[in-house]
Amino acid sequence: MPVYNDLRPEADFKHQDYALVFPQLTPLEKQRILKNLLHLRAGLERDIPPRKMGKNLLIASWNIKEFGHTRQRLSEAYFYMAEIIARFDLVVIQEIKSSLKDLQILLRLLGPDWKYLVNDITEGSSGNAERSGYLFNHRSVQLGGLAGEIVLWDALTKNTTVKQLKRSPYITGFKAGWKTFAIVNLHLHPGKRSRDIHHRREEIQLLLAALKEKLRKGHLWNKNIILAGDFNLYTGAHKDDATIKLINQAGYREVEGLMGKDTNASKTQAYDRFFMTRNPFFRIEKTPSGTESGGVFNPFQSVYTDQALATYATSMKAQYGGIKNLDLGNNLEKYYINTWRKNQLSDHFPIWFELSIDSADEFLARKLKTFPDSSLAD
Repeated sequence: MPVYNDLRPEADFKHQDYALVFPQLTPLEKQRILKNLLHLRAGLERDIPPRKMGKNLLIASWNIKEFGHTRQRLSEAYFYMAEIIARFDLVVIQEIKSSLKDLQILLRLLGPDWKYLVNDITEGSSGNAERSGYLFNHRSVQLGGLAGEIVLWDALTKNTTVKQLKRSPYITGFKAGWKTFAIVNLHLHPGKRSRDIHHRREEIQLLLAALKEKLRKGHLWNKNIILAGDFNLYTGAHKDDATIKLINQAGYREVEGLMGKDTNASKTQAYDRFFMTRNPFFRIEKTPSGTESGGVFNPFQSVYTDQALATYATSMKAQYGGIKNLDLGNNLEKYYINTWRKNQLSDHFPIWFELSIDSADEFLARKLKTFPDSSLAD
């Protein structure tokens, strides 16, 4: 669980000093955060399966809006983000900005069990000064020894307009229980115009070709591959359905529990995805209904809810810097739901799935079958 020292009453500090991240929090703010954390923990408990040490690994992906850049984020938002992340074992993060300030704050709240890995900024206007990263609980999962950006080469791109992905894919290896695997952290080209869809398809085609060649040469350390992140995919025959088909044809299947579920905070698109290889020893846990265990977590059902506008009205008005064509006085609710609370957490929801990391039964059963029946003693 995260570190809650900042939320202690003054009386606690008479007996012991505690390291604080936000020493300026008022008693009223502490009460509100404590109450909201209880709601958030109940929501996480309802929607996310329990962690089973040595049996499952809870993997999430979250595009955290302007992480390290926005100035609107209140101190309390970091507590909610830490609570969400701490529910998982490994979280794939997109949109970490040039500053690591927000990341460092989050790590202090998560506590000493949590480690991180980030890549360099993708320079240039098309890269949007973004990094990709991983947050992981080192008691559950460890680095596997592979880490780097996937760079395209001349022979691969000689007949394409795309020469590199706009945001460098970040591939990293991990180990947990019986399992070793690599995750490719992606934030693909955005937009729904025809040229955007074409560009995104080329990005995927080149990435899949690069991965295929690296696997053929044995350069990827592992054949268990997870494609994760913000794909910016739009559903539809004239949108990104053909791109999804390319991913499937290359041997990567989407997590069933995520299919058809919107992942942006406006609930209009399934931008965020997991696609992964499968084999008997690399599989996803199943729900009681038989579907692969995975889903989308909506934090706004627990914190910064639709009904909480009055709580934050004063803060919003103080922070407001002006938005074209928006009269804040008459559109406070619209601003709160569509802009302000997304700047607190994100305009994307976290997505997750439950990886099985104990293959003992499958291994033993397969090995048993290699012996002739007559060799079995009564």
